[in-house]
Amino acid sequence: MIYLGIDVAKNKHDICVVDSNANVLLEPFTFYNSVAGFKFLLEKLKPFDLSDSLFGLESTGHYGENLINFLHKQGFKLGIINPIQTDALRNTNIRKTKNDKIDTKLVAKALILGNYTPFVPKDLTLLELRSLCRHRDDILKSRSKLKVRLVAFTDQLFPELNYIFNSIHQKSCYALLAEYPAPTDVCAVRVDKLSNLLRKASKGHFGLDKATKLKELAKSSIGINNSSLSIQIKHSLKQIELLNEQIDELDNKIKEVMDEIASPILSIPGISYTLGSIIISEIGNIERFSSPCKLLAFAGLDPTVKQSGTFNATHIKMSKRGSKLLRYALIKAASITIWNSETFNTYYSKKISQGKSHNNVVCHVAHKLVRIVFKILKENINFKEQSI
Repeated sequence: MIYLGIDVAKNKHDICVVDSNANVLLEPFTFYNSVAGFKFLLEKLKPFDLSDSLFGLESTGHYGENLINFLHKQGFKLGIINPIQTDALRNTNIRKTKNDKIDTKLVAKALILGNYTPFVPKDLTLLELRSLCRHRDDILKSRSKLKVRLVAFTDQLFPELNYIFNSIHQKSCYALLAEYPAPTDVCAVRVDKLSNLLRKASKGHFGLDKATKLKELAKSSIGINNSSLSIQIKHSLKQIELLNEQIDELDNKIKEVMDEIASPILSIPGISYTLGSIIISEIGNIERFSSPCKLLAFAGLDPTVKQSGTFNATHIKMSKRGSKLLRYALIKAASITIWNSETFNTYYSKKISQGKSHNNVVCHVAHKLVRIVFKILKENINFKEQSI
């Protein structure tokens, strides 16, 4: 069997070919991340029998995804390597030299030692799902920033709105600001027209009384008379509306992909398509993890260890390494499952009875959730109450 170690970069990749004894059959060479580059790669590999071969590359972000997709379509076997494995091999050398050519040989060596996870077709779908989830997260962050700015604008232009609406981010308030963002605009409109706008936007909750009070507050408003703030409010509302539409579109696509995968993650009570998709896409191929502890560490939920001599820390925090988005999804899911699952609720109640705080117990529940997720994904079985 021959092994092909690839060092991945943004615009180009390096590859070497070795046999089972780590003898170099083809010295490392460079090919570009393009159609021409991929064709060049196949030409260089023609002298070798690739029917019994294994390509390997590190799981380092998105740079290798085009190459992975190409090699998979060509029918080649692929192994994905944790960069920690190649770092460990590098550290065994007396001179810790690092360059692209040397790294290809370290990747090939990791393949020979079996320190890799086989790539399967489902991984491509998980890569797509991860891309969708991360894009959704970026849009949510952008929307949050816009909402904060919107509140700042309204606090300057029409601060009295806080006496009318429980939150600026209500549909009725958005409808009002889109038409009449400034107190002067509210004063200029007829009360019946204002009443109809509020009634329609609030589905009948607000009407003439609210419109009358709004006009009274507008007349005595202490807000800044600044037309530029009105423009910024209207633009912010349009951007928020656009982002809401994009989030809905992403949610529909995520649901479509999740239905295709049919992951058992959705069998856990309280885990929605959104949280479930984040968890399984950030985990990726569950075969990368040999134990729940390693999955826990990957999510950054494992405890830090502080010990020196006879000193042992009594207050230990989670490491918060690894995937931040996965950690968020697991903790969020844990806080939901305790109210939707008998298994998690019983565990939660037990920890609370021991005098632990709610936030502390949610972290304990997240640990239990990781163990359960590991089991159901490994065995591809649905969650059952009290069965684990």
